[in-house]
Amino acid sequence: MDATARSESGLPIRPLYEDSALAGFDPGARLGAPGRYPFTRGVYPSMYTGRPWTMRQYAGFGTAKESNERYHELVGAGTGGLSVAFDLPTQMGYDSDEPVARGEVGKVGVAIDSIEDMRTLFHGLPLGEVSTSMTINAPASTLLLLYQLVAGEQGVTGDRLTGTIQNDVLKEYIARGTYIFPPKQSLRLISDIFAYCHRELPRWNTISISGYHMAEAGATPAQEIAFTLANAKEYVRTAQAAGLDVDDFAPRLSFFFVARTTLLEEIAKFRAARRIWARIMRDEFKAKNPKSQMLRFHTQTAGVQLTAQQPEVNLVRVALQGLGAVLGGTQSLHTNSFDEAIALPTQKAARLALRTQQVIAYETDVTKTVDPFAGSYVIESMTDELEAAALELIQAVEDRGGAVCAIEQGFQKSEIENSAYRIALEIDGGERTVVGVNKYTLDEEEPYEPLRVDPQIEIDQCARLAALRKERDGDAVRRALDELRTAAAGTGNVLHPMREALSASATVGEVSHALRDVWGVYVPRDTF
Repeated sequence: MDATARSESGLPIRPLYEDSALAGFDPGARLGAPGRYPFTRGVYPSMYTGRPWTMRQYAGFGTAKESNERYHELVGAGTGGLSVAFDLPTQMGYDSDEPVARGEVGKVGVAIDSIEDMRTLFHGLPLGEVSTSMTINAPASTLLLLYQLVAGEQGVTGDRLTGTIQNDVLKEYIARGTYIFPPKQSLRLISDIFAYCHRELPRWNTISISGYHMAEAGATPAQEIAFTLANAKEYVRTAQAAGLDVDDFAPRLSFFFVARTTLLEEIAKFRAARRIWARIMRDEFKAKNPKSQMLRFHTQTAGVQLTAQQPEVNLVRVALQGLGAVLGGTQSLHTNSFDEAIALPTQKAARLALRTQQVIAYETDVTKTVDPFAGSYVIESMTDELEAAALELIQAVEDRGGAVCAIEQGFQKSEIENSAYRIALEIDGGERTVVGVNKYTLDEEEPYEPLRVDPQIEIDQCARLAALRKERDGDAVRRALDELRTAAAGTGNVLHPMREALSASATVGEVSHALRDVWGVYVPRDTF
């Protein structure tokens, strides 16, 4: 065995771990009990011995009608929660008929332009019973309010709605790019969401602070948790500066991480992240409610590790990734479809991805006991080492003035890009094996027919938008948007006038443009 082997985070992996690796290790002090501070062993006492994690499937493509049909199929197949993928124009706060949206409508998710689309998206789905996660960031407030309005039409009050909006704009500046407003205004909007949901949607998770997209961009496990928790600290500070009590909003914070095929390090990563966050919330922010100290998280298997070559091999990768998330104590899980490296998942592939979770939950014994790897020489050592590495990176962000200042200096982006470059070199040089890509390849790939989005979708979506604008009360929309601009220029919570505008059939793009008029847009520095 290679004595110089290193983990994804660059930490040494020893050929053999013995009890000397845990010299001075006090399980009671370091681990605690499941469901108790520092939550290393899980955020709930019984974890999966009571019930399994929420099985979500990330879905959405084309029109709201097509996505609605896929949601009904997934619910029928046994999924416990919905997870909505939005197309790129929606994510950027543009309507489908704007020139900038041309060619992107319905491509990577569902196009949602107005309350009419949201009604169609959730038609026949009981919003008072189903939990819905929405992967939306800069316009998160807009999509959340549309969801609340449609639920209200079903007779479902806000106190019954459960789900999550991603709403994590800081990582967009670092790794993903679907930002709209400058950081200061984005943080203002997020604090308004926290305050609004505390009163109106008390069971809703107001933010899912994401390391997933940073990992997809090349972040190591240590960087993933460090930069995610550094962003989380910025959100907490922003909310406190707006006058919110930490224990009023922190219990609704949630997180979103990746699960790679490096099983042992991923298990350790999740355990280390829980321990770090518990300490930050208790000691730095003086949170007294244990729920404020819990790091509850959703996991998605690593899309970046899927290959277009021999795509069926991705079934094995996803199973291992999903197992790592479960052994690490995730609260909900999305397993990628094996054909996602080629195109949108087919119905069969999406069903197989869900079945993967069901096999882990019901055909293995990993759900029979809490934290199965507790006390393992290798896992406990890796957890300690990842914790130390992540804390060092968090301090590096703090030394630069916090997450926003570090973003403006390009620190996180540069660190992630360096990691991504190293990985690319290792793959190209054969030091890192990717089955089917640089080893165990085929001379000729078998043909595979992917699911493709019909370009007619964009034409039809634009026609529906034109009809909506013709039929609605244009004066009411203009008045509501003016009130939104006034609130944005002042200090009031913008979600209330935003809800009125959306109720009057203002579009996602019109609401975003009203805020752009007041707050401007973020223009990144070309070089750092």
